[in-house]
Amino acid sequence: MDDEKAKGHVALKGFFGVCHEWGCTKGEMMQMLGGVSRSTLAKYQKLPHVKLSRDTLERISYILGIYKSLRVMYPTADRANRRVRLETSESPFAGASALDFMAHGSLKHLAETRRYFDAKRAG
Repeated sequence: MDDEKAKGHVALKGFFGVCHEWGCTKGEMMQMLGGVSRSTLAKYQKLPHVKLSRDTLERISYILGIYKSLRVMYPTADRANRRVRLETSESPFAGASALDFMAHGSLKHLAETRRYFDAKRAG
């Protein structure tokens, strides 16, 4: 088994696990993966052993980090999962929820969300 393909499989499994807990729509998932097509999303949902691009792996890494920060900050999975959908006026979200902000689709949005929750967790 190719290591890169195994890494892709594990990354996708983690991504879809988090998205399931957060109740993500297909559209949100497509955007967070960088604007992939419905057919690519459907292929990924089958959890293939596939070599993912560096961009896709980086996106998934940010999402898993955000998930971890939320789980550390909140006592229950339910509260952590609700927090990602809570609208906030704090920067960088400007009235949107963290998930809506991440679903803008850019790597920058994912990175800023990760920095925000890492800082909250540390503070």
